Amino acid sequence: MVKVGIVGLGYWGPNLLRNFYNHQYVSCEIICDLDEEKIKRQLKHYPKVKKWTRDFRDVLKEDLDLVVIATPPETHYELTKLAIEQGKNVLVEKPFTTSIKDAEELIELSKKKKVKIFVDHTFVFNPCVKKIKEILQSGELGEIIYFDSERVRAPYRSGVDVIWDLAVHDFSILLYLGYDIQIKDILATKLFGKHRSDIAHISFVANGSILGHIYVNWFSPIKVRKMIIGGKKKVLWWDDVHQFEKIKIYENSEEAFVRDENPFFPTYISGDIRIVRVDNKEPLSIEVDSVVKSILSDTEPEVSGEDGLKVVKLLVECENLAR
Repeated sequence: MVKVGIVGLGYWGPNLLRNFYNHQYVSCEIICDLDEEKIKRQLKHYPKVKKWTRDFRDVLKEDLDLVVIATPPETHYELTKLAIEQGKNVLVEKPFTTSIKDAEELIELSKKKKVKIFVDHTFVFNPCVKKIKEILQSGELGEIIYFDSERVRAPYRSGVDVIWDLAVHDFSILLYLGYDIQIKDILATKLFGKHRSDIAHISFVANGSILGHIYVNWFSPIKVRKMIIGGKKKVLWWDDVHQFEKIKIYENSEEAFVRDENPFFPTYISGDIRIVRVDNKEPLSIEVDSVVKSILSDTEPEVSGEDGLKVVKLLVECENLAR
């Protein structure tokens, strides 16, 4: 059994607790939060959790194989460092850290202590993302021309801005898909946030020539999670909010774009539409299983500290351009 301690029971921590608690090879030894009411609320659902505490130092005293850190981003570095120094493997909620220097230091420390760092880039484990990678590798879309992503409406977080909170997902997805990203421009503004951007448009280039755009917004009235990947042959549409038809592939017809313009019969993308079958399994469940297997079999994490560092570098670049 993998002995796990979970720290932070706010927005994301309960989801992590649920998945670790229900895993057949996990024993949830201890949970921790500063708010005792949050702890008691979780204990009603997960009565087999052995201990609880409001003091992080109590977690480090336990014989644990993994410490799960789901606390505000500005605390990730300090708590992760303390856990690694005690010889614990660590799973850190995104973003890994709030600075490049901190991420690099934690990676070096983990090597010295011979422990693993897992970073919670949950979308890497999304069955849709896995399927998209297969489609891209098959060459079905043809030469890729552009990426367009929209990720709007989410709980406001005071510790980071909307780019660190939401665009982190798009960066982790694109890096997993194998693309090298160069940030070109940022257009960001403050709507309700007093100190940090809560709406942003990010322009980037992937692999030197592919145009890219990410739009993130905390305060949209509707929830949107979509990505369009345009190729010369076909266009892929991923709508992660749709319950069933999440991925569609549209055929491009080059002939449709070169014929004479007719105002009465405007030309759009023409051709067949294919709905791609995707397994409907919770990404976090897949991620937790991957983490458990990595610990039990002593294999490399699917999303490591190095992967977290790559995303942090992009986030810092965005932050510098947005100033």
